[in-house]
Amino acid sequence: MSQKPIKLYRHPLSGHAHRVELMLSLLGLPCEPVFVDLAKGAHKQPEFLAINPFGQVPVIDDNGSVLSDSNAILVYLAQKYGQGRWLPSEALAAARVQRWLSVAAGQIASGPATARLITVFGAPYNAADSIARSHALLKVIEQELASSAFLAGSEPSIADVACYSYIAHAPEGNVSLADYPNLRAWLARIEALPGFVPMQRTAVGLQSA
Repeated sequence: MSQKPIKLYRHPLSGHAHRVELMLSLLGLPCEPVFVDLAKGAHKQPEFLAINPFGQVPVIDDNGSVLSDSNAILVYLAQKYGQGRWLPSEALAAARVQRWLSVAAGQIASGPATARLITVFGAPYNAADSIARSHALLKVIEQELASSAFLAGSEPSIADVACYSYIAHAPEGNVSLADYPNLRAWLARIEALPGFVPMQRTAVGLQSA
């Protein structure tokens, strides 16, 4: 079956966009990346707002099915192309995945993602607060990964894809991963998955060393 490339509107430094890029690659789906110049405000122009009124990347166009929000896109891709992997259908297992999608949209967004926004994009947030929130979150994840290979169980799921990008790049926001061996082992397991693609690194924060 020949799969028409899925258009991915993205910026290479967006962890939200990388979630989708990573999922597409893990699923072996052809992707047509479309660069959205965030620095020049391309995401706030009428032509982009026509496909995502929130003015955010990523957006996908899957043969006319247009969808925004990185976590929603992960759910869509897993259900349509995952062949039963990546998003379980059993109620409790599905809820465990959903829990981590909420963490990705909540604690990760306000912690590691925000800390990185300050150093990479010069965003006017409080660095100390976002770094403190990051470590509070990472301590919980470290504890959970003591008894589980992946966030929602013994197999990788979209929970891991949703949480990976900003945690892997947390050092760019001056959030050290040194005290979290279980978490670092989890990152390595994701990076060893067939089809893994990294996000572009930025030499800022702890990553500049």
